[in-house]
Amino acid sequence: MGYTNGPPPGFRRPEPKATRSDGNCTIGFARRSEEETVPMTRRIIAGCRMALGLHTQGRNLTIRPDDTFVVSYGKSGTTWTCFLIANLVYPDRRVTFANINQLILDPDSIPKRTLVRAPSPRILKSHYCFEPRYPRVIYVVRDPRDVALSQFHMNRKRKVIGDNYPIENWVPRFLEGQTSVYPGSWREHVTSWLTARQGRPNLLLLRYEDLASDAERELARIASFLKMNPQPEQIAQAVSKSSADKMRQLEKATAHLWSTTKDTRRDIPFVRSAKAGGWRSELPPASIAAIETAWGPLMRWLGYEPSSGRGAAGQGDDFPASLLGAAR
Repeated sequence: MGYTNGPPPGFRRPEPKATRSDGNCTIGFARRSEEETVPMTRRIIAGCRMALGLHTQGRNLTIRPDDTFVVSYGKSGTTWTCFLIANLVYPDRRVTFANINQLILDPDSIPKRTLVRAPSPRILKSHYCFEPRYPRVIYVVRDPRDVALSQFHMNRKRKVIGDNYPIENWVPRFLEGQTSVYPGSWREHVTSWLTARQGRPNLLLLRYEDLASDAERELARIASFLKMNPQPEQIAQAVSKSSADKMRQLEKATAHLWSTTKDTRRDIPFVRSAKAGGWRSELPPASIAAIETAWGPLMRWLGYEPSSGRGAAGQGDDFPASLLGAAR
C-alpha cells in the first residue's frame, strides 16, 4: 500500500550508511551519527557529576527533621525574605546575590554535596507546591495582581517575552499557571499549602505586604518561628542590610554570579520598586477584573480586597474549605 501523504505515524527512516570503496565492490558500514554521540557524552558527564555529588536535587533532596523551608509562588518576595533571614542568622557574613543560595540553601541551584555538608538546622528555599515532607515552612504570599506584574517584568528580563508583548495577553496565561518556571498557578500553589498546613504550628504565614509595611515586626515573627531570640538592634540591622536600596547595589555588583539572573538582561532590574500595590497603576482594568473574578474569594480571605471594594474577609485560624471550589 502506498502512502501519498508521507510515511505513516511512528515511521522512522533508517539511518544513512557511509560507504567506502574496497576494490571491485562498495562496502557499507554504519557510522555513529553526531546526534547519537552528543547524548552519550552528556550521559557520561551527568553520571560523573552525580557520582561526585555535583548534581542538583530539586524536589528529590534528602530532608532532615529540623529543616525549615522558605516557600512561595514565584515573584512573591522569596528572595527578599531570604536576605532578611540570612542577614539575621549570619550577622558577620556579607550576604550577596553571589552567596545567598549557599546561606539559604536552594536545592534547585546548588549541588547535592553542598546540601549534604551543610550543618543542621538548615534553612532552605523552595517554590514547589505542597510537599508533605517539609517539616517546617515559612510561607510567603503576595497579592496576585502584583505577582502577575512582577512575573511579567521578570520574563522580559529572562528574554521569554519582548518589550512589546501586551500585558493584556500575559494575564490570561498567568491565570492558567503558564508563566512560572514551576508548574501551577498562584491559586493552586497557595491553596496547596494553606489547606494542608494553615493553623498548624509548623507553618508561618507571611504576607509580602506586611513585610513591606513593617519588616522589623515580621522578621521578629520569623525569628521566633526559628527559635531565635535576637535583640531588637539585631533585627533592625538585618532589615537595614536587606533594604531595597542595598539589594539594588548588591544586584549591580553580584547578580551576574547568581543563578537566577546571570544570563538575563542587565537593563531590567531584578529588584524593581519593592513596593506593594504597583498593579493599581500598571495593570489594565480588564486584567485586574480577570484576576479578581477568578480568585476573589481566596484573595479576600488573605486580605487582598478587590478594586471595587466589595466583600470583606480576613484571615482566620482555619482555611475555609469552601474556597477550594472557587474558579480556577
